[in-house]
Amino acid sequence: MSVSTNTQSKLPLRAPFWAQILAGLVLGVLLGWLARSQDVSWLVTTLEKVGGTFVGLLKLAVAPLVFFAILVSITNLRKVNNAARLASRTLLWFMITSLIAVAIGLVIGLVTNPGAGTGLTPADGAAPEKTGSWIDFLTGIVPTDVITPFTELNVLQIVFMAAVAGVAALQLGEKAQPILTLSESVLELLQKALWWVIRLAPLGTVGLIGNAIATYGWDLIGKYATFTADVYVGCLLVLFGVYPALLATVGKVSPVQFFKGAWPAIQLAFVSRSSVGTMPLTQKVTERLGVPKEYASFAVPFGATTKMDGCAAIYPAIAAIFVAQIFGIQLGVGDYLLIAFVSVVGSAATAGLTGATVMLTLTLSTLGLPMEGVGLLLAIDPIVDMIRTATNVAGQALIPVIVSAREGLLDRTAYDSVHASPVDETPAGETPADESRRVPAAA
Repeated sequence: MSVSTNTQSKLPLRAPFWAQILAGLVLGVLLGWLARSQDVSWLVTTLEKVGGTFVGLLKLAVAPLVFFAILVSITNLRKVNNAARLASRTLLWFMITSLIAVAIGLVIGLVTNPGAGTGLTPADGAAPEKTGSWIDFLTGIVPTDVITPFTELNVLQIVFMAAVAGVAALQLGEKAQPILTLSESVLELLQKALWWVIRLAPLGTVGLIGNAIATYGWDLIGKYATFTADVYVGCLLVLFGVYPALLATVGKVSPVQFFKGAWPAIQLAFVSRSSVGTMPLTQKVTERLGVPKEYASFAVPFGATTKMDGCAAIYPAIAAIFVAQIFGIQLGVGDYLLIAFVSVVGSAATAGLTGATVMLTLTLSTLGLPMEGVGLLLAIDPIVDMIRTATNVAGQALIPVIVSAREGLLDRTAYDSVHASPVDETPAGETPADESRRVPAAA
């Protein structure tokens, strides 16, 4: 009797994470509608503060998390056989899926003409304070000092410094082991702290969704109805069309199992609108899907800063067509090819942060389109950014699964038995099942 009582006390009744997020979404919509329809200013302020605090907590850990995650992920490759092959295959599939995604975005934009009939004019737009160009992108990779990238949250420069430090540690070998041990400990500490923030996601959802509804209402969506629908349809086609097809045909694994395992990360990405903020959970669900820990710890952080099918492929393709139509500019075949090129090569410019303004300005500047077009889309950005980020994160978990399956590294037993709510378990430490999924160490 006492054993049964103790067991029950250790297993309190609690709604699954997806249900908590769903409840947060519903409550957020209701509170947002109430705040807007009844003009309840204190409720609008409360929703804004709750959502802003949640995003702020996520961003607080971004800079050190990215640095140590990239550093550790690069050095972890030394434990993997055929590390160069895995890295190159990962990058190749990043590019392939980006091409597919941008093609879908272009087709949808050309078929639906999202800029037609909106009532918007060039006068409604305004040039952004910061713009992206290829010169800025290339020169901006290298920091001028080691402090500013962390204080200004320049993720691309942080990635550069981490990559240099990781490669240098590999070259030093055993001499760098104390630094690597410290880095791994700091990374686990950051992931643990961020895990506590992730558990606040249902509350953050109430604030973020409620504030969006209270601030923008439905009138704004009406003006951008076609554009918003295009982005959502494009992302959903990639999420539930392209990705399952690749899993079934290329990876030879069940798409249903993938979504069962990856869903907690996808839904958190939808709410938080941050690939980097979701990264610890993305890595966890990827490992639970049977991807070897050493490979996942490389592929997921790498993907969180460069793999952006939503923000860097579908969205800029549709947005470029939208802006061109508002300004009465005709795009040709060469322009569409340039959009595809920018999507594949320039996706690192998004760097996993909330929003894709830098990527959009990079695309518009490459095509020679007016930067004022960015101002036309800023108002609707929070609404479309949710599905964009969810698509990004799904792709960041997808590629390691596909590459592992093709290379014979995927633990198919773990994949076939994956459970739906890994968020209920702590991220630090390993279970025996995790240990069994390690790949053979490099000779």
